[in-house]
Amino acid sequence: MIKFDFTGQIAIVTGGTRGIGAAISTALLCAGAKVVATYANNQNAAEQFADSQGELAANLQLRRFDVGDFEQANAFFEDFDRQYAQLDILVNCAGIRQDAVLAMMPAQSWRRVLQVNLDGAFNMAKLSALRMLQKRYGRIIFLTSPMGRMGFAGQANYAASKAGILAMCKSLAKELAKRKITANCVSPGFIDTDFISDLSDEQHKAYKAMVPMGRFGQAEEVAAAVLYLASAQAAYVTGIELELSGGL
Repeated sequence: MIKFDFTGQIAIVTGGTRGIGAAISTALLCAGAKVVATYANNQNAAEQFADSQGELAANLQLRRFDVGDFEQANAFFEDFDRQYAQLDILVNCAGIRQDAVLAMMPAQSWRRVLQVNLDGAFNMAKLSALRMLQKRYGRIIFLTSPMGRMGFAGQANYAASKAGILAMCKSLAKELAKRKITANCVSPGFIDTDFISDLSDEQHKAYKAMVPMGRFGQAEEVAAAVLYLASAQAAYVTGIELELSGGL
């Protein structure tokens, strides 16, 4: 069994204090990395996440800003540079949903989901790549979704943002490959987190019935896939989308 060791490495995990992002941050901390976990709004949840890490919290830093705002993202990295001499891993996990059928979707819901999910992924990847190029090493991982391939009623904005991330990732992988920097996507299906906590009991039952394995995934299963793609062992893997959906 491969045991991942990220001792001496610095990772940024956007949306890294709740749900899948929190599981990824925890997994990286347990593997020896120093983690900067970002969040947008829920300060109480972020502080509770930090408290839950115990001794591992010594290697955890929380930062609050809107990844979809380029100026805020740039200010974050300017501060990051003052504290850290390198950036090894970026995990773009920040994302939101604002569901509605397209004909009734407010324009601001379309724009906001694209801003956070797609613009945010661009902002963070662009600013991270500039730093990784200096070292000629890095791992960039985007969280996408099977919905970007399948589409889903009521989620045109979300599906479009995830499809866009995959296309961007494939282009970025080709641009960075010669510098030993990889760019990949991890595509979780239905994962049992608060991201889908607003679903009704009827929707939960219907969505679970769609999954051949008959269950929702766990955030720790997604984190395990992220750790592989972030590791030295995945040096020859770039430009892929690794789906974890129970056969959806």
